[in-house]
Amino acid sequence: MSIALAYTTAGHASELEQLIQGCIRNERGAQEKLYHLFYPRMMALVRRYIDQEMQAEEVLNNGYLRAFQKIKQYNFQGSFEGWLRKIIFHAVADYVKQNARYSKSIVLIEKDEYVHKDHADKLYYDQLLELVQLLPDATRTVFNMYVMDGFTHKEIGNLLGISEGTSKWHLSEGRRVLKERIEKLGLHLKA
Repeated sequence: MSIALAYTTAGHASELEQLIQGCIRNERGAQEKLYHLFYPRMMALVRRYIDQEMQAEEVLNNGYLRAFQKIKQYNFQGSFEGWLRKIIFHAVADYVKQNARYSKSIVLIEKDEYVHKDHADKLYYDQLLELVQLLPDATRTVFNMYVMDGFTHKEIGNLLGISEGTSKWHLSEGRRVLKERIEKLGLHLKA
């Protein structure tokens, strides 16, 4: 099924709207189609935070379950994908909060050390994702939330139940570790 769902003639609901209406009526076929329609993008979101495939699948399924339970709350204003992404993200945050061991006593000042843009341009996207996946769970989660999803340290702290200082420390640590690994791979050298 194509991701770009075309609108039919005026006055008729789009294919996506029909699927959502079917989900509101608790139709299993509509739920299955909607699940598969957004699966690749939602799984990509989950996998940025959870590297084990089975846990990622479990978290994604829990997120979809929440979405199907709350789908009556979707008011057809704004992006459905954005609405679904938010619910899936909250499932991820809950999983991380329950399973990650954060040190609540660590409060350090963030020290931003960036890899120079010229060096970062040499990284392939897949290589960078692999390096991010190697970060410790808590650090990877904070790094992804801050860098990839644009959350503030205050928002991260509230979602994960950690202090802003701890969030800043994890981001700084993630950047430090990534910089070291990039240097070891020789990707920081100019051509």
